[in-house]
Amino acid sequence: MYRIDLNSDLGEGFGRYALGADDKVIPLITSANVACGYHASDPVVMEKTVAMAREAGIQVGAHPGFPDLMGFGRREMAITPQEAKAYVLYQLGALDGFLRAAGMKMQHVKPHGALYNMAARDYELACGICQAVQEFDNGLAVLALSGGQLVRAAKDMGLAVAQEVFADRAYEEDGTLVGRRKPGAMITDEGQAIKRIVRMVKEQSVTAITGKDIPIQADSVCVHGDGEKALAFVQKIREALKQEGIQVCPLKEMVG
Repeated sequence: MYRIDLNSDLGEGFGRYALGADDKVIPLITSANVACGYHASDPVVMEKTVAMAREAGIQVGAHPGFPDLMGFGRREMAITPQEAKAYVLYQLGALDGFLRAAGMKMQHVKPHGALYNMAARDYELACGICQAVQEFDNGLAVLALSGGQLVRAAKDMGLAVAQEVFADRAYEEDGTLVGRRKPGAMITDEGQAIKRIVRMVKEQSVTAITGKDIPIQADSVCVHGDGEKALAFVQKIREALKQEGIQVCPLKEMVG
C-alpha cells in the first residue's frame, strides 16, 4: 500500500501580522510544523496554533529556524554545529511548553528555511541539529529533505527519520532544492505538481530541473496554504492521492 504524510508549516504570523490560513489548512493535513519564535511566530501565535492542532487531532512538530524575523529565516548564517544545536534546543523547549500545557506530545522536528537547506548539504551542521533532538527527546522523528545530509546524520545518531519532498519546488540533480531566486525554482502548474507527487510516491523518482530523472524517497510532502488558491491546491492534492490509492497518514507511521 502506498502511503504519505501531508505536512505544512504553520504558526508563522507575528504580533498583528497574520500569515497563511492555518485554521483552514489544519483539517487537511496530518502533521503541523509549528514555528518556534526565531524566524516567525510569538508566544500568542504558538499557543493558538497548538490549540487548533489539538482540536483537529493532528500531530505537531517543531519548526526551528535562524533568529532572523526580518528575513523570515531564509538568509544563511555562518554558525557552528554547536550553535545550531543551541538554537534548535532553545526552540524545542519553547514549543514543548505549549504542547505540555495542551496535554500534547511533540512528534517531530523539521528545520526551517536556510537552516533546513544548509543542513541538507552540511553533515556537521546536520549533526549539531540532531544532537539537540537527541538530547531533548530521542523519540522524536527528524523530518528532512529526501537524500540530504540531515537524513544521514539522523540515521547515524539512531534517530527516527522521515524524508520530505515538495510538490511546488524544482530539484537540482543532486537532490537539493533549486534556489528560490533561480528561474524555474517554483512549480506553478497545479496539474504538474500533483503528477510529480504521485510519481515520487509510486516510482521513487522525480525529474530534476535539467530534465534528468533522479531517485527520491517520499515519506512526507510539504504543502502550503497561503491564500485561497493554495488552499484549494491542498484539497486537490488530497483528492488526487485518494484517487491514486495513496493513503494519507501521520508522520509517525512513516518514520524509519
